[in-house]
Amino acid sequence: MVSRERNPETDARGLLGELLKLARLEAGFRSQAQLSEILQTDRTNITRTETGDRLINGTLMGEWLTQCGVSGLARAAIEGLWRLSKAWGEPAKARTAPWFETEAAAHTLRYWAPQVIPGIVQTKAYARALFGTMGHDEAKIRQDVEDRIARQSILAQPEPPTVIIVLDEYVLHRPIGSPEIMREQCERLLQLSESIVIQVVPRDVGAHPGLGATINLAATGTGPELLGSDGLVEDTLTNNPVLVRKASATFDSVRAEALPRSASRRVISEAIEIHGTGR
Repeated sequence: MVSRERNPETDARGLLGELLKLARLEAGFRSQAQLSEILQTDRTNITRTETGDRLINGTLMGEWLTQCGVSGLARAAIEGLWRLSKAWGEPAKARTAPWFETEAAAHTLRYWAPQVIPGIVQTKAYARALFGTMGHDEAKIRQDVEDRIARQSILAQPEPPTVIIVLDEYVLHRPIGSPEIMREQCERLLQLSESIVIQVVPRDVGAHPGLGATINLAATGTGPELLGSDGLVEDTLTNNPVLVRKASATFDSVRAEALPRSASRRVISEAIEIHGTGR
């Protein structure tokens, strides 16, 4: 894709790119390659960010500012400009941004997944195959995958949150991408099930309250629990106590139908074997 340089006097992303470029130069990184090596990212990410052609994820931008020694009011201003750029450029993501902020600060996270593997535990290949069905160009897919994988850093924190994931067994077999991608994804689930709670609702369970929609619940201890739900057209986000209690009750009801952790691990292992044989 051809880079499109944006005017920093009339475009928020152009101004953001110009400020990040100035931060890089003032920090002594005379070339984009020097900074890209420090940030462990491709040089094109630096180039396209500085021209305003793309908007990097918040984690990478934060590390950019840290490595360039930007702090205080200057850092707050640049981070604010990044949030505004994101909101103007992708209003749908801006609406759900509070979920990702709350997810990152939560002490307890609960996910019910009746359709696909939750983003918090997806592999890169699985996420790419999923985003690839949405009709976006390669740059947008790459950015979405990076954002999704960046979220998963909370699982590697010194004191990670309590994570409880309940999956419909059909999710383990729905072909997202190739059998190899599905096998890798199931192997990832099996590995993570040693440190977080992953339970599977078996296929022989009939109708239950959770068939309607995905449920994501995040509790921080500093405010009401936040509910996120994936919709066909638009995702929803709320901390309305009535809706949160209803969603929490539904989650508990679905979890009561799920297999214990050890039995769930066996089901995941069986799915790995099936995808390994291509059946």
